[in-house]
Amino acid sequence: MRIIDRYLAGQVLSSTLFGVFVLSFVLVLGNVFKEILPMLINSELPLRFVLKFVTLVLPFSLIFTIPWGLLTAILLVFGRVSADNELISLRMAGLSTPRICLPAFVVAIGLSIFCLYINSSISPRAKAEMKRMFASLAVDNPLSLFRENTVTKEFPGFIFHITEKEGNVLKNLQLVELDGKRPIKYISAPSATVRMEEQAESFTLILEDANVEWKNVEDPDDLRKIQHGVTFEELSIKISLENLISKAQSYNPSTKVTGTLRREARTGVDENTGLEISPKKMSGLKTEISRRYAFALACITFTLVGIPLGITAQRRETSVGFAISLAIACCYFIFITVADTMREDPEYYPHLIMWVPCVLFICLGLYLFLRLSRR
Repeated sequence: MRIIDRYLAGQVLSSTLFGVFVLSFVLVLGNVFKEILPMLINSELPLRFVLKFVTLVLPFSLIFTIPWGLLTAILLVFGRVSADNELISLRMAGLSTPRICLPAFVVAIGLSIFCLYINSSISPRAKAEMKRMFASLAVDNPLSLFRENTVTKEFPGFIFHITEKEGNVLKNLQLVELDGKRPIKYISAPSATVRMEEQAESFTLILEDANVEWKNVEDPDDLRKIQHGVTFEELSIKISLENLISKAQSYNPSTKVTGTLRREARTGVDENTGLEISPKKMSGLKTEISRRYAFALACITFTLVGIPLGITAQRRETSVGFAISLAIACCYFIFITVADTMREDPEYYPHLIMWVPCVLFICLGLYLFLRLSRR
């Protein structure tokens, strides 16, 4: 029996590791490189920055790819076991279905503990370090954050768009100045020169033939009072990086370890500022805690659902197992993501909604598992 346990556990674990590798490096990191590759080609980013960025973003991919990879492995392994009639042989030998599936649940519990450790400790620290890294990049070389035909929102209080970049000259610049989240000024210019000073927490944009439109200060919501068509032969705009630096140094729930979040939820006081946490922020804090546990529990939940589906499907094909796992994982993760968007709406109880997919999938898995055990 130990040989069978080792065989099933080994098959599930090896298939999971392969699935995590493919999903992480092909799907997730492929999109990451799509975003930063233009800056790397233009020699705006050092290779060490890219390698560090990939290292920091990997924990975020593992949050999704470990449960998804495990689900794919469960479907393929138990589909193959069922198709080869090995399951029937084991049942005829007197083994119950739960006993046969025990190695898979042991692997799932181990991966859930590992996912919880990533969600609770590694991922928050990686996100905080990533914020600091981008702030440092902006201070050292603000030009690297401007990309052609891409909206740039990294600088607090401004939104930029350019069509081309030649050295420190930005072509066809469009700039929106914000007051909080409200646009108050729109500026366009055929070209703008970026002037940087060493060890300065700001840079200057020198716009040529700039056209400026701005809202009325006393009545900004009345579009009829917008002032149009004011042209400047040369216009200088100083862009401060202090807000960007302070934003990178600030801590929100996603950058704090779970132990800190649990203490703050108990005391109602932010440990970084010493201030009382508002109801909206408290809702977001509790939702973040629930999200981390819900993602970690996905490994056990997917195993409970995946074993009956894999045995019932009786398929060897990788494509079929991957398609089924894709449908299940998307339903689970999309539900959690939707609940996460309501994190600061305490009237909807998002921290409780976060557990709905877990409860639904566990109930479905138990139902399917009981039906399978009675066959």
